[in-house]
Amino acid sequence: MRYDLIIFDNDGVLVDSEPISNRLLAAYLTELGHPTSYEESIRDYMGSAMHRIHDLVLERTGRRLPDDFDDVFHARVFAAFERELKPVAGVGGVLEKLAADGVPYCVASSGSHERIRVGHRTTGLDRWFVKERIFSSQDVGRGKPAPDLFLYAAERMGVAPERCLVVEDSPLGVQAAVAAGMDVYGFTAMTPAPKLARANQLFSRMGELADLLV
Repeated sequence: MRYDLIIFDNDGVLVDSEPISNRLLAAYLTELGHPTSYEESIRDYMGSAMHRIHDLVLERTGRRLPDDFDDVFHARVFAAFERELKPVAGVGGVLEKLAADGVPYCVASSGSHERIRVGHRTTGLDRWFVKERIFSSQDVGRGKPAPDLFLYAAERMGVAPERCLVVEDSPLGVQAAVAAGMDVYGFTAMTPAPKLARANQLFSRMGELADLLV
């Protein structure tokens, strides 16, 4: 194994949540008078912490989102997760192999701790991620594309950044990993490969990852 720690993004990498959350985000922003298509939500907000959504809307429109925006949005997302959410195909086998080989891994997500827990519980991935392996943008001052979250996860896991590999599916996440001085593999299942071009390696099926790590 070339790395001492594998850091997974969560949405779109561990749980197949991006279609659900971006569909709901586009609908909610449109409802609030900020017309947004699903494709625009993917382009502009995929991989973002919630504060970045607020910042971009304010920057573009001069209007602030409602104070209860996060709570309403998360309530809608969590309800949809309970009905629809699945793990990313093949990720269970990757985690099983890492655990069997004794390779340390964790998750570092732009989502809140509650969002991570709900997604993992719904999909059964909670068996692989104890609390000590879960890191959220809530834990740091700045979310992706800043490197803070990945550096924090590496520090808490006791591994130097240059010995870490990040698995990401968003341009913001790839940018954050590069800024942290970590290698990064880009998962292109939902994101066009050119948008993840700064990654060290690209792959399109999660089942490929185990072989790439050897």
